[in-house]
Amino acid sequence: MKYKIVSDSSSNHYTMDGQPYESVPMKIVAQKEYVDVQGLDVAAMTEDLKHHKGKSGSSCPNVGEWLEAFGDADVVFGITISRKLSGSYNAACHAARDYMQEHPGRKVYILDSKSAGSAMAMFAEKALGLLREGMEHAAVWEALKEYQNHVHTLFCLESLTNLARNGRTSPAAAKLAGVLGIRVCGEAQDGEIAVVAKPRGAKKAIAAMEKLILERGLHEGSTVRISHCFNPQGAAELRDALLAKVSGLRCIIEPCTALCSFYAEQGGLIVGFEGSFNHVNSNLHDPQLCD
Repeated sequence: MKYKIVSDSSSNHYTMDGQPYESVPMKIVAQKEYVDVQGLDVAAMTEDLKHHKGKSGSSCPNVGEWLEAFGDADVVFGITISRKLSGSYNAACHAARDYMQEHPGRKVYILDSKSAGSAMAMFAEKALGLLREGMEHAAVWEALKEYQNHVHTLFCLESLTNLARNGRTSPAAAKLAGVLGIRVCGEAQDGEIAVVAKPRGAKKAIAAMEKLILERGLHEGSTVRISHCFNPQGAAELRDALLAKVSGLRCIIEPCTALCSFYAEQGGLIVGFEGSFNHVNSNLHDPQLCD
């Protein structure tokens, strides 16, 4: 049986070490369109957007792009950015229904990650690991949903400009944060962005992130994925702070690709990690529509 993992490019991964995985590109639209595919010069895009004064935004993959990414797999696990932040989930669900109608006997599962960035890569990695172990696909789906209830997403941003342009926060708050050097620490809560701390300065921001992560039940042996937008130093400082408090962590530092770089902006961090039961972002009362 041929299986495949497909994710929109909010996962920050275009490939996964030769595994049957494919990224479906998101797009950033400003003075021109940037397609989030391997080879895009994210540094140049970020610099262009710094000087762009007009409207900017993002768009999700369409149904046809999801269908094309499914290929000829017998079993597909699709992972999307939170459906409360994008139409990617709805497009993937439509594609799943079309695919299964066209190919009776094949199966497509679509997971609303209720997040973006690092956590999405964790879900893809988890599904691949269970499939490689030979677990039956329906059991993988149940295990993946249970795993989601113990994955947390936190972020720390230096700039709120692009979030303000897209209606995620007020322009006045974005301007004030820039003037005062305020960082914003936030969390995925019920698939939406929620601000949980406003430290001032880089050192206090790392300390705040460390505290928030530990409070959410980070434990020995947990996986922590830290995605950064041109901020490897901040990512390393956070990793080292966590390793000093909790032994046996599996810490991965990776750069943001285009979509996450657009929203996190230069200096931003997005952290996915395994912890205690995630009461603010679980899927227990949010049944998956595409399984």
